[in-house]
Amino acid sequence: MNDKQQAMPDVQGYADLRHVAITRVGIKSIRSPITVVDKRQPQHTVADFAFSVYLPEDRKGTHMSRFSQMLSDYRPTVYSAATFAEMYREMLTRLDSNAGTITVTFPYFIEKEAPVTKLKGMMDYNITLEVSGNSSGSVDTRVKIEVPVTTLCPCSKEISQYGAHSQRSVISIDALLSDKNNFSWEDVIASAEQQASAQLYSQLKRADEKFVTEHAYENPRFVEDLIREVAVQLNDNATIEAYVLEVENFESIHNHSAWARIEKQ
Repeated sequence: MNDKQQAMPDVQGYADLRHVAITRVGIKSIRSPITVVDKRQPQHTVADFAFSVYLPEDRKGTHMSRFSQMLSDYRPTVYSAATFAEMYREMLTRLDSNAGTITVTFPYFIEKEAPVTKLKGMMDYNITLEVSGNSSGSVDTRVKIEVPVTTLCPCSKEISQYGAHSQRSVISIDALLSDKNNFSWEDVIASAEQQASAQLYSQLKRADEKFVTEHAYENPRFVEDLIREVAVQLNDNATIEAYVLEVENFESIHNHSAWARIEKQ
């Protein structure tokens, strides 16, 4: 390294005289291939990351390049809910901060068999992991999951002479983990799907369509029914401390959605 390079100023390290702390500063919308694991074999996917830290009032800026360098260093890592907590602690050390947030969103694929023909196909689910902490040392790990399902309207079934209307629905779960080492998003997905009128599949032949249609007809669900059934499952999950649960039915005979929300603190 020559003398000119050695003399390059570290502007981020300068003092700031405005006396305004920044709650979070960092980088977002940085995409990277990663490997994730839950109950099945590790799988490759593409994730969208956001990294941020607390910046005290006397420091001009944070070292942005350290976020992306850390992500690069973690490329060989097989990620789980527990791994992101380790990455969070490493981020605070590298950025010389006492609080921050890491968020990562990725599609997770589960192979499902059609109910009758057993044809196999891949279903994708949006997963978001978030680790956040404050200056007191408290660290929270949250997992957000979106589960698409089918619901059939009980009222429509009751009053109609021919059939009943059904629609695509999305179950959105935002869970605060009490046990990140034993939490499984696959278990939560499977449990949520089982509460719907019918599950979704990527491969269906006519025999499968018959089964799914009739199964939905025999298991009608208002949005209120579905969210309560899922809440019961979450309440019984020992790895979840608290949650925000939402269900939205994209109505097939209305120009609006039916929606419900349950919070457990």
